[in-house]
Amino acid sequence: MQPGGTPVHTMPEPLTILCIASYHKGQTFLREAKRQGARVFLVTSESLRDADWPRESIDEIFFVRDDDKRWKLDDLLLGASHLARRTVIDRVVPLDDFDLEKASALREHLRIGGMGETTTRYFRDKLAMRLRAVDAKLPVPRFVHVLNEGAIRRFCAEVPAPWVLKPRLEAGTIGIRKVRNQDELWPIVDALGDRAAFHLLEEFIAGDVFHVDSLVDHSRVLAAVASGYGRPPFDVSHGGGVFTTQLLPRGSADERDVLATNRAVLSAMGLVRGVSHTEFIKRADGAWFFLETSARVGGAHIVELIEAATGANYWAEWAKIELAGGKTPYVPPVLREDYAGLVTCLAKDERPDLSAFSDPEVVWRLDKKHHAGVIVASPSHPRVAALVTSYAQRFAEQFSVFIPPGESPRD
Repeated sequence: MQPGGTPVHTMPEPLTILCIASYHKGQTFLREAKRQGARVFLVTSESLRDADWPRESIDEIFFVRDDDKRWKLDDLLLGASHLARRTVIDRVVPLDDFDLEKASALREHLRIGGMGETTTRYFRDKLAMRLRAVDAKLPVPRFVHVLNEGAIRRFCAEVPAPWVLKPRLEAGTIGIRKVRNQDELWPIVDALGDRAAFHLLEEFIAGDVFHVDSLVDHSRVLAAVASGYGRPPFDVSHGGGVFTTQLLPRGSADERDVLATNRAVLSAMGLVRGVSHTEFIKRADGAWFFLETSARVGGAHIVELIEAATGANYWAEWAKIELAGGKTPYVPPVLREDYAGLVTCLAKDERPDLSAFSDPEVVWRLDKKHHAGVIVASPSHPRVAALVTSYAQRFAEQFSVFIPPGESPRD
């Protein structure tokens, strides 16, 4: 109070958000957080010091040594603790799948609100996801932890081959292998040695693969977009060819089913606020199975796909949700109800010529060496579907080249 009882009005301090990015991504998130008035700090890899970060939207950047492309957690904890001596950190946000554990460990260490280490497991560890789904009575492929030999043998006797061997802590299709029989399986397990326990073995289910991309606040799915892949991502990453995905017809049985299952999954996993990319498979007999979920935006240009159809950029909406933090209202955008489809592939030419793909529905072109990609958008689902089919065939004929997994950089 000033003399005479007059209140002293002080401006509230801006929220400080500490973003973690071991890969070069999340630029739109950083820009939106700054536009919303936050102080924005970025922790990234030393090898990305010269990357094209939106430096005008970042108050300060800190670099962590990334020997063998891995960070030492102690370096992050000690560095963030040093920063916290002079700056109150309000939010910690991981911008990539591989940063979730780092962010949760940092929140636990600094006692900052947000997803802790236990819940993070449900969005990173494929074994934890499945066990949680089983507890919630959600349908998942049959599986076994690659740990106890007796349990593995019983699984192989009960579940017909082929099977899928999956790393528990990788993202997308990285490191996944199809195994045809036990003669193939056991040499792989033996070669993995003590690392075998970081894998699970899963029933192979043939079917169509779908994804739902969600905005969540106060444990409620406030917006969700359902899409279907052309060929399953595993087939494309391990066999080459053209990757496609497109929004499902609104009001269709597939859309209703997958949106309902998505809500059940995110509730079971305990996502309180943020974004999620979740995948499902529909078997030929119509049965649905949960495959995996994440607490991040979809990769492989799915953010651009959704924005083309709805007008909403999930990176920007994620920033708004994080800054609201459950304390101020987050109002999701009104989504435009157009349709969009994505067509992309690895290309044999460094800069493939996309000029012949000139239909008025083309709203985005991929600018990346040795990649070809377009997004088409229209109010008409049949028109989008026809363009995706036509363009995928033309991409396969003109551009597509196959590079075995592990020989090309991650997106």
